[in-house]
Amino acid sequence: MIVFDLRCGGEHVFEAWFASSAAYDHQRERKLIACPLCGDTTIEKSVMAPNVSAKANSRAPAAPVDVKVALRALAAAQRKVLEGSRWVGKDFATQARAMHDGAQPHETIHGQATIAEAKALVDDGVAVAPLPLPIVPPEQSN
Repeated sequence: MIVFDLRCGGEHVFEAWFASSAAYDHQRERKLIACPLCGDTTIEKSVMAPNVSAKANSRAPAAPVDVKVALRALAAAQRKVLEGSRWVGKDFATQARAMHDGAQPHETIHGQATIAEAKALVDDGVAVAPLPLPIVPPEQSN
């Protein structure tokens, strides 16, 4: 695992973990990384200070078991948040608007929307909210 400090187009800086630099590049190119504060997918690596310890034995690296436990906890939290919700993918804005307008029965859905789509939904009074966890689309989960 590798951690990067990332910066969105809105100048928010946040930290994200990746399996490798190649995994980061792949996810960034496919716009799968979004700012947790504003949802912007224009992401670049931010300047990072090197992690240099004063003594070689002063700080133990995270054990792989700890990382696996944390990832399992994150996956469990994601399942709990999405319980009873249906994945609609990139059709989120269209379906949310259709429910708001009464053209489709109301149900709990989750999916992907651009910042512009999300802002338009909010401006039109459609009840939407960003999810607090990074959501892995079903077709990309393992």
